[in-house]
Amino acid sequence: MSNSVNISVETTCENQIREITYDGVEMYQAPPTLSESLAKCAARIDFSKTSLDDLKKEEKSAAAATDDDKDANQFQESLWPWDSVRNKLKDAYTEICVLSDVISIAKDKRYLVLDPLLEDGDDTKPIVQVYSRKKALSQAAQVLLSGAERLRNAHSEQRSRNVSDFHIELLRLRQNWRLKKVSNGAIIGDLSYRTAGSKFGMSGTFEVTKAEEVMDDEGAGCSTNATSCTSSSSTTNNGLQLKTSSALRVIVPAELQGVAYIKVITQKDQEDLCTAQVNLMGHGPNITAQVGVWQKTLEFAQNVLFCKELFAQLAREAIQLQAPIPHVVIGNQIRATLLPNIQLIISLCHSTSFDSNQPAPINDHDHVLEHSLHQLLREVHFKNSHHPFPHPASAPLGPSKKRMIAGPTAADRESLLDMTKTQTILEQIIAQAQHIFMRKRTQYVLDTLARDVKDPQIVSHWNAMNSPTMSCVKINIVTHGYDAIGRTSLVIHVKERSLKCICRDGRVMKLSYEPQELRDLILCQINSHQISCLVSLARYMAWTVLSNSNHLGIGKVEPLGNASSCLLGSPNSDRMIAVQIRCDPQIDVKVYIARSPRADFFPSPLVPEKFWENLGGNFKEVRFDKIEGKSFLNKMEFLMASLTSNST
Repeated sequence: MSNSVNISVETTCENQIREITYDGVEMYQAPPTLSESLAKCAARIDFSKTSLDDLKKEEKSAAAATDDDKDANQFQESLWPWDSVRNKLKDAYTEICVLSDVISIAKDKRYLVLDPLLEDGDDTKPIVQVYSRKKALSQAAQVLLSGAERLRNAHSEQRSRNVSDFHIELLRLRQNWRLKKVSNGAIIGDLSYRTAGSKFGMSGTFEVTKAEEVMDDEGAGCSTNATSCTSSSSTTNNGLQLKTSSALRVIVPAELQGVAYIKVITQKDQEDLCTAQVNLMGHGPNITAQVGVWQKTLEFAQNVLFCKELFAQLAREAIQLQAPIPHVVIGNQIRATLLPNIQLIISLCHSTSFDSNQPAPINDHDHVLEHSLHQLLREVHFKNSHHPFPHPASAPLGPSKKRMIAGPTAADRESLLDMTKTQTILEQIIAQAQHIFMRKRTQYVLDTLARDVKDPQIVSHWNAMNSPTMSCVKINIVTHGYDAIGRTSLVIHVKERSLKCICRDGRVMKLSYEPQELRDLILCQINSHQISCLVSLARYMAWTVLSNSNHLGIGKVEPLGNASSCLLGSPNSDRMIAVQIRCDPQIDVKVYIARSPRADFFPSPLVPEKFWENLGGNFKEVRFDKIEGKSFLNKMEFLMASLTSNST
């Protein structure tokens, strides 16, 4: 035993291997079930040998077989392999023959007759069956009539009370608002803009309940503290009388009740220059009549939530911005300085009850400013919920697409800094308010000059397609009746705090927000227009332009603009006209005439001969206002024509 060796014995695989996969895993065939095992054993039984004698003979023959034949015939069931099949077919044939004989005997009815067995039944009279059927039909008719009566009563009651079905109303409410059912069985909804990207902390949940029945002795309207209407025939929603009823009741929080709007005023010395009111009411189709009276309640509540979110965002930005003149946030009012003596006032107006004495709608309402406030808040929501995807996928989240391609495009430091700069809502609103004021001031200056200056005419064409922070106006200066001779055009870009003027000759001038600079520029352009048109007219009339200047350097200093001058010579060179145009502060035109040589020439020691008189004589001023003509060019045309005829 000391030399014994431990031998490991493994059991044979009971299940056969069905498949071996490519990675070496063996898939075994499942063991047969009990039913399969029973069927396999039953297949081995030879039902033809059912007598005891046959079984005993088999046992004796099996015992008497030799050992050699036992191994050879171990798996042989009979002497002939098809013996069992032959016996079964023989038995089946016998049964079929017997069945054929029975069928032929029953069919011919000569040897055998088949009679059915009759059961003893109760004798029923026909009149009893009639009475039983009549009773059953009467009971069924009674059930149908009672159901129809209940339906008729319910329909008439619903028509008289005008009460809608609760589930139908709930379905309509769900089609327009977000609803969910909580664990305690209550139905709550959400008015906020969280799904759109809002991060405002105020709750916008409301509760939906089934309206209770209102007794006849109760009041016709809801109580003053009710936040929505019940199934009464007359309800009050935020002070508005609604004559329809609803089968459900909507309960909104107390802080979202009432009417709210944001008022934006641009003020200068207690004078309102631009005003806008911002709210959600009046936007979109009115679907109250189609869905129910609760629609107004939810619209008013969501409007209050929108106004509070917008004002909270503006107040937060006003405190965080570092402006040259700090913004002031007091209560529900924000004050920001646009330009000297010009302020932007943003106020949140919230009333918990409808007051008929509230101010009427503003006539001078700026729809662009109102649309910008809506759009800018929507952009904030969009940026909160939509972040640019990284390119490539391994890049960090956050940078925009322009910053990601800054390296391949070789962007400089200034471009990178511009990409990182973003404007808040308040900054964009202030820029738009400044532009509105600059546009109104530019319009006032141009309209005033067009009214005061009759000659030449100033025509302004404002571009209809403008951005919220820049407008474009084209100014044409023309003289009536002399449009073909010449016109002066310039384009002015009105921005937030400055003006950019582009003249016809390509000169670009930048002006500040002071209106006097724009007035000086227009007056200088008027002087230049008059001189350029006079030069063209003189050439048409064969006069010689001796000199002209748009910036005359002699005489007193002009308070506005610059003085312009022109010197013209007649075709025979015996007449000269000197024109001087100044702005003092209106357009002042002075015309001088000189003749050479003089008709009465007398020799002197200094001028011994007459040809020295061709150098020119003394200029005499002409009373220009007494000359016939409607405009400056018309008068100059008459003057040059008269001097030309006199010289000839």
